[in-house]
Amino acid sequence: MADVNIEKAPSGQEGQGFFATTLDGAVGLARKNSLWPLPFATSCCGIEFMATMGSHYDLARFGAERVSFSPRQADLLMVMGTIAKKMAPIVKAVYEQMTEPRWVIAVGACASSGGIFDTYSVLQGIDRIIPVDVYVPGCPPRPEQIIEGILKIQHLASTESLRRRESEEYKTLLASYNINQ
Repeated sequence: MADVNIEKAPSGQEGQGFFATTLDGAVGLARKNSLWPLPFATSCCGIEFMATMGSHYDLARFGAERVSFSPRQADLLMVMGTIAKKMAPIVKAVYEQMTEPRWVIAVGACASSGGIFDTYSVLQGIDRIIPVDVYVPGCPPRPEQIIEGILKIQHLASTESLRRRESEEYKTLLASYNINQ
């Protein structure tokens, strides 16, 4: 994947030692390489995430080494596993306490769609309570799949405009989930 943050040098300024970028590009590069994930793990997908953080897969090489368990210091919510309807308000409260910009990954079939648990007590996908940016399929997904989800979030973080979060479209999206900004 080519680095999208590098701008072409103005004509007459090309050559060795010249580096130009935009503010969006510089901020995107910083966001991309400094994600602070908050794992909300309830079942077997959480074990796969632990393997992803281990030395064999080493998620730290993607800039997500500092796992945060405080929503106020996290910008990536990773919901992994079965979410009971009783837990839905807690997941939503955690999301609302996170700082902007914030991203969400639904890891595994249960977080994405309720999985095999089509029952009255299981939430049939976290996208019913909070907006989701990336879905990682599988039951449970392999660590390679979780890393691919992180790479997709990194791409989103690096290419997202600084003003997107202030747009009417984004505010309408949050309003559809009854989330105040």
